[in-house]
Amino acid sequence: MLSLLLAGALGGFVRGVVGFIKYQFAYKNVAFKPGYIALMVGLSAIIGLTVTWSVVESGIGFVYLEEINPAIAFIVGYAGGDIIENIYKILVGKASIYPIPKK
Repeated sequence: MLSLLLAGALGGFVRGVVGFIKYQFAYKNVAFKPGYIALMVGLSAIIGLTVTWSVVESGIGFVYLEEINPAIAFIVGYAGGDIIENIYKILVGKASIYPIPKK
């Protein structure tokens, strides 16, 4: 169980780093804020860990897998933020969590 949770946290951590890199190269003159980056990457790791824990404890099965292994836990951790966002959209019934301005 511990290896699955660590793999999920690592997946979330990698997702946070990828998001930071995309942000840095998408815009010009982006200020480097180490505290903000550490907070966001840490938050991504916590989300990855939490979603992985939820999936493992819920007993959700995957086709052709008898049990969740660390590789699957890593993928679940990486996609954790998207999973939470989509669950929110389903429960609230909105297509976006951000308000869309009217023209």
